[in-house]
Amino acid sequence: MRFRKSRSGAPLKLKIGAVAGLLFLHLPLLLIFLYAFTTEEKSYQFPPPDYTLKWFAVVWDRQDIWDAFGLSLKIALIATGAAIVLGTLAAGAVARTRFFGRETVSLLIILPIALPGVVTGIALRSAFDIADIPFSFWTIVLGHATFCVVVVYNNAVARLRRTSPSLLEASLDLGANGFQTFRHVLLPNLATALLAGGMLAFALSFDEVIVTTFTAGQQTTLPIWMLSELVRPRQRPVTNVVAVFVVIITFLPILMAYYFTRGGEATAGQGK
Repeated sequence: MRFRKSRSGAPLKLKIGAVAGLLFLHLPLLLIFLYAFTTEEKSYQFPPPDYTLKWFAVVWDRQDIWDAFGLSLKIALIATGAAIVLGTLAAGAVARTRFFGRETVSLLIILPIALPGVVTGIALRSAFDIADIPFSFWTIVLGHATFCVVVVYNNAVARLRRTSPSLLEASLDLGANGFQTFRHVLLPNLATALLAGGMLAFALSFDEVIVTTFTAGQQTTLPIWMLSELVRPRQRPVTNVVAVFVVIITFLPILMAYYFTRGGEATAGQGK
């Protein structure tokens, strides 16, 4: 009896559609890289008349860019640290305990990242005004932490639900106290999930614009600086060079987070 060979490849139309979608998403990024090297200063002429590296030197010597970069870096690091602590605690409460309204609490935790950034920004600005809190570095951190917590929470709660409770029970039965169980059993199982969530939170915070606009006051983060440069263009390639660095800085944590979490389904001791 003869069997017809099954077709293992995807249909040609599906492949063409996938390639077209990827090009649509990533060609604008390639154009940013291209125009970071152009000699044309005031327009986006295609193809560029010539290529140069002088804009990288211009960016290196601009103190306003370094100030904005330093501010964005500090905000992202602090917001990420707060998100790891709060997101982990919230995930532990939701995943390991049963109480009335647990799903509602989970929904409220993830709501800030589901809402449009404009809504979150207006809500935070109104809350700061009512509480008479002046806009400063810390109001930006609080604003970023609202959505950074969600990213860490989602990673941590998913990993906790895949980790069997019998591991913790066995540790306690063998004489370990709560802290030892957390340090030697729970934390190693959560480590990659927390690291991935922290990296994603850092990337989101570093390039956030909308919420920052409502909570920054007179502070200028790097994305806000780029937005102001686009509104009042002077040297367009300078903005493109900064955008190249932002792409690299945010892409690397996302790539590392992907590699840390892609084997999460094989978590040791996972229960059904």
